Amino acid sequence: MSPSPAPLPHSVSVVGIGADGWPGLSGTAREALRAAEVLIGGARQLDLLPPECAGARVGWPSPLRPAVPRLLAEHRERRIAVLASGDPMFYGIGRALAEELGPEGLHVLPHPSSVSYACARLGWPLEDTEVVTLVGRPAARLAASLHEGRRLLVLSADAGTPAAVAALLTSHGFGPSRLRVLEQLGGEDERHVDGTAAEWAHPPGDRLNVIAIACRASADALRLGTVPGLPDEAYEHDGQLTKRHTRAATLGALAPAPGELLWDVGGGSGSIAIEWLRAHPSCRAVSVERDPVRAERITRNADRLGVPALQVVTGPAPTSLAGLEAPDAVFIGGGLTAPGLLDACWEALRPGGRLVANTVTLESEALLAERHKAHGGELVRLAVAHAVPVGGFTGWRQAMPVTQWSVTKPPDSGARSYKGDRS
Repeated sequence: MSPSPAPLPHSVSVVGIGADGWPGLSGTAREALRAAEVLIGGARQLDLLPPECAGARVGWPSPLRPAVPRLLAEHRERRIAVLASGDPMFYGIGRALAEELGPEGLHVLPHPSSVSYACARLGWPLEDTEVVTLVGRPAARLAASLHEGRRLLVLSADAGTPAAVAALLTSHGFGPSRLRVLEQLGGEDERHVDGTAAEWAHPPGDRLNVIAIACRASADALRLGTVPGLPDEAYEHDGQLTKRHTRAATLGALAPAPGELLWDVGGGSGSIAIEWLRAHPSCRAVSVERDPVRAERITRNADRLGVPALQVVTGPAPTSLAGLEAPDAVFIGGGLTAPGLLDACWEALRPGGRLVANTVTLESEALLAERHKAHGGELVRLAVAHAVPVGGFTGWRQAMPVTQWSVTKPPDSGARSYKGDRS
């Protein structure tokens, strides 16, 4: 473990600035910028400062995050002020600086964020408005937030983001949604552009914009809820899909919580990992699938359902588990009889983590019965029947019963990344 860097002799001033520039800053913020010997920020932000801010001006390089410790070290003996857009602690540089210096090393002077300005213009209560950032992130992640009647604010990556968002909404059945693009919020050149997603034809405008979406689904849009058990037709699949009712029970046993990591072993169509990720924006997941065609399908399903951060590992388990971060939960949906698979997953699982395995074969069921006897947990059989036409009447068609073993690893057990050979 590397030693923590020595504290800087001066706290770093982090000054939020808006499109209104210098006139919009408080007296305290102005004084911090005048007193700084080094001014660090983006070119647009630095250009907003008057000559009376006489400190040396240093632009952020790209990529930005790796440059933070280097720039702080280079100027450690001088008074530093860092410029940020709006509120530095809301998707801003303040996070990276706090990670490097700790809160005691910062003097943060926030400005109203673009989100605060947007809600003020729209008359939307901030606490009822969901914010999605697409800055440095794929537009596909917006799909997880699309629900009838919801109000969303999207932080744009550039001038092309509104058109990309309109296209995504239309492709997901939300073409009737109203879009308002708010540019240069708080500045002299503030401008608003209005329209619907399906009919969006506005050319790209200012790169500094926020998109307000009043979600409205078309009549034929597939309804996707917020709890596990999405409709089977939400997934592209070749039959290798944990069906809706079994999937809901499986996610209930896995019990996703914010920030936790899932291994989905034998991913199939990726449904378990995808719905784990949809449980909370901070959840993480790795789907391991040996078939390259299915692995590509998992990626498409993840994009379609708004969780493009799903990591897909193509290859057989347990060898493909080598080097992965230890999980908080493991789901095994296929390949239970592969030599060493269950042992590798149990070994890697963090103390207090959950392991859930499903099977429909007698051979794998016998294996789960053995493990239930050794480790405890819960062994259940899930049976689902669907009503179907029988001549002029209606009868039940039984799906193959699923045997499920779920178990929590004792808190005093060890855990480590699986070290198996990838060859």
